[in-house]
Amino acid sequence: MDKKYIIGAIVLVIAIVGVVAIALGGGNTQHAPNELVACVAAHGEEPEFGFDPMHGWGYHDSGTEPLIQSTLLKRNADNNFVNDLAKNYEISSDYKEYTVEIRDDVKFTDGAKLTAEDVAFSYNKAKELGEGADLTSMDEAKADGDTKVVFTLNKSDSTFINKLTDVGIVPKANYDEDSYGQNPIGSGPYKLAQWDKGQQFILEKNPDYYGEKPYFEKITNLFLDPDAAFAAVKNGDVDIAEVPVAYGNETVKGYHLEYFDSIDVRGISLPTQNNTGKTAGDENLTFGNNVTADPAIREALSVGINRQSLVDGSLNGFGNISYNGVASQLPWAFNSTFKDGDVDKAKSILKEAGWEDTDGDGIVEKDGQKAEFSIYYNSKATERQAIAVAVAEQAKGLGIQISPQGGSWDDIDPVKYQQGVVWGFGSADPIAIEHQYDSRVAAQGYDNPEMLNDSSVDSSIDSAMAQDINSSYGTWSQAAQQANSHYPFLWIGTVDYTYFVSDSLDISKNTHLIYPHGGDIWGNIYDWKRVNETSN
Repeated sequence: MDKKYIIGAIVLVIAIVGVVAIALGGGNTQHAPNELVACVAAHGEEPEFGFDPMHGWGYHDSGTEPLIQSTLLKRNADNNFVNDLAKNYEISSDYKEYTVEIRDDVKFTDGAKLTAEDVAFSYNKAKELGEGADLTSMDEAKADGDTKVVFTLNKSDSTFINKLTDVGIVPKANYDEDSYGQNPIGSGPYKLAQWDKGQQFILEKNPDYYGEKPYFEKITNLFLDPDAAFAAVKNGDVDIAEVPVAYGNETVKGYHLEYFDSIDVRGISLPTQNNTGKTAGDENLTFGNNVTADPAIREALSVGINRQSLVDGSLNGFGNISYNGVASQLPWAFNSTFKDGDVDKAKSILKEAGWEDTDGDGIVEKDGQKAEFSIYYNSKATERQAIAVAVAEQAKGLGIQISPQGGSWDDIDPVKYQQGVVWGFGSADPIAIEHQYDSRVAAQGYDNPEMLNDSSVDSSIDSAMAQDINSSYGTWSQAAQQANSHYPFLWIGTVDYTYFVSDSLDISKNTHLIYPHGGDIWGNIYDWKRVNETSN
């Protein structure tokens, strides 16, 4: 190895150790049994706007536990809705009005009573800012007295019940969108005691919390990158750390690995339209790709790529293959019938569509167009990089040239409608199908980046939203199946969430909640405890 790379590696290791030392104040920090040190929230990343649900704190794809704030509903281990602030709710027969009655015994941490005005304000502000929950179908939320909130929608939307889990409630009286995140006032099980930007946040138990009291009096969560998080585990400085699946086969004395199946799926968008120079969306970005626009290219990749090999390699075995992007745990899941990694069939599909290698360079072409394009991935996500590189290698065997391109989202955004992108999806809310495939939301932010345009998919989505949520799952499944018949994504598989957990800590694996995109490790914090009261 070149000497300069050896020196660089040594410097990197020293830097990682230094970060951990700064955050923890030295190795093997002692803390009380009822104090928890972790590196898990939002993959260890720091919230840009602080702990403000209006700016997306506590929200991923299914309304995750915000810790500091309360929500109207929560989910339990069976993925059923249970009351939090809500006492009960009613839904109109046309699914355009939701009425929620809330508890009257809840206080914010500043002593003020939480009322329906605070709930209505929180939802209206969250819609205005548009940085968390998808509230596009909501016209307004309005308080009816102190304990009743009425949500009026602009269309039938049976999925709106999911949004009642998605928004942490903030106080109307003293909310400031510029400063609230630094000094949040909430009514959840914990309150913010300290935020050392770039290093950690510290939570303390809320003595006035109305619900089940958690065991841990104090939680310190560190903001560390994956390598530093693993270094903290090896140094014995954390009770629990989320680590990439690449570390899944490591062993550390005093810790055990716990991994959780998730509905968080990885897939690569494949633009379905030709690039004619046209633009779309609020960002006015050029869309389309003249290679992936050919259905034969998309189908050949879906048929020819070996997903099990990708899960075993890129995900280190911590995941499950997916042919259609809908995790098996979800009630609108369906089976896909094609064989995984069928290279011969993939080549036959390409040949029948006129793609052949006429110049002997190993890459097929058609009408003078080489079968080549790029796949972009977020370079912070190691598993996405591994997927992109492995897919490119496998695609060569089919005669398709793929160039993996890593970068930040700032790098990816300008080309997200033109090239392949490794995405993460996974929600317990079926509205995800709309975001992935509905032509009416195409090129709106990250919605329908492949620009699929199928009116029958759109129609099925409308039908599903006008049905009872439980009855609608079959219709959502039909919409997803029809969309997948176009192969707009090269689906790979779901990703397990992996954690190193101190042997002194019990995170109650049997009561953990379903893991959406982004995870929800705090979802059952009420059940966490020490295995031994004398453990550190």
